[in-house]
Amino acid sequence: MITKEQIAADYQQIQDEICAALELADGKARFEEEKWDREGGGGGRTRVIQNGDVFEKGGVNFSAVHGQLPDNMKRALQVQSDDFFATGVSIVIHPNHPLVPIIHMNIRYFEMPSTFGNDQPPVRWFGGGIDLTPHYVIDEDAQFFHAGLKGVCDSYYHDFYHRFKLWADDYFYIKHRNETRGIGGIFYDRLTANDELSWENIFDFSKAVGRSFIPIYTELVERNRHKQFTDEQQQWQYQRRSRYTEFNLVYDAGTKFGLETNGRIESILMSLPPTAKWLYNYQAAPGSEEERTLSLLKKGINWA
Repeated sequence: MITKEQIAADYQQIQDEICAALELADGKARFEEEKWDREGGGGGRTRVIQNGDVFEKGGVNFSAVHGQLPDNMKRALQVQSDDFFATGVSIVIHPNHPLVPIIHMNIRYFEMPSTFGNDQPPVRWFGGGIDLTPHYVIDEDAQFFHAGLKGVCDSYYHDFYHRFKLWADDYFYIKHRNETRGIGGIFYDRLTANDELSWENIFDFSKAVGRSFIPIYTELVERNRHKQFTDEQQQWQYQRRSRYTEFNLVYDAGTKFGLETNGRIESILMSLPPTAKWLYNYQAAPGSEEERTLSLLKKGINWA
């Protein structure tokens, strides 16, 4: 049986691999690391990259925390035990180029011992996913992104991509705007062992999702980083960043979990962009690339 210590150690290695590859891809900026301890148990490594050749701001965070869940989180997670352990890697990258997309990736593991005094097994599960938020939707890039994720999913279970793509469409949805945050990706939660998948299978899948980040994202960066762009396109980038911010502050479960469990604020909110704009009653020009992008921020588009 895999242990929580092994999971945390492998996640730390994935954080190291991703940071090294992103520094190489940017060519200028380097990650700054801050190690932190959580009051109540555990801690993590926050790594932030800023003001690079292509990455304006990004974070690759690792955490492994434990302690007691507040009552409101126990109700939200529908669990009984007080003690918990959670570990994971979380990434958000905001490029400085409007044709290079925002990307988010998260892999995580959650565990609670059995309730004291009974014989119930411990609660444990994996979760995670990757989603892409282009400022401008480029069809070929969207197809490449989803094909890469489908390949990872298909190598572990035949319906992972279909299930997790639908889940991402529903999860990364800005209800008050009636639009998806981007072009989706995959999202899964509470993934546990069953007759067809062992804990080792699920853990290997979690690591494969994490390690798919670099080959997929660096390809999208290289495709677009040298393209010319206008000031108007950059202003649109800032407008789209505001939608990203709204989702993370209103709906994102990871943000809520971090805040409710006394997490480190700087690490939790590293997902926010350095610059965003809220223009009153903005309307994209008819027939523009901006209008086309808005028309593609919908659930159910089959990019793969």
